[in-house]
Amino acid sequence: MAKKILVVDDELQIVKMISARLTALGYEVSTALDGNDALKKAKEIPPDLIILDIVMPGLDGTDISQILKEDKTTANIPIIFVTGLLDKKEAGNIHYSIAGKYFLAKPFDSNELINTVRKVLKEG
Repeated sequence: MAKKILVVDDELQIVKMISARLTALGYEVSTALDGNDALKKAKEIPPDLIILDIVMPGLDGTDISQILKEDKTTANIPIIFVTGLLDKKEAGNIHYSIAGKYFLAKPFDSNELINTVRKVLKEG
C-alpha cells in the first residue's frame, strides 16, 4: 500500500513540483495551500508524512505543527519543514534537523526531497 504524504505550501508551483515528483515514485499525495485546509486533511485521513512550509499567511507551519502535536490522532505524524528561512549553508546538509524535526532549505532539488522523505519514512 502506498504511503500517504500531505504537501502544504502557499506557493502553488512548489506544491505542484513536490506532488509530481512524489506521485511519480508511487506515493499517494494530497495537498493544501493553507493551514486550515492542512489541518482538516491531516485529521480526516492522517498521512504517513507531512511536508510543511513554515512561512505562510494565517496559520504558519509552526502553528500547524503545534496543533497537530496536541491532537492524539495526528501527534505522531512526522513532518519535514521546507523553508526559505534557512539557506543551504545554515542547513548544512539535506538531513538537517532541530529537536528531531527535519528541514529542507528552499530552493531544494527533488533528489534532496526524495532522500529526506525516504529517511523520515525509514525506506532506506
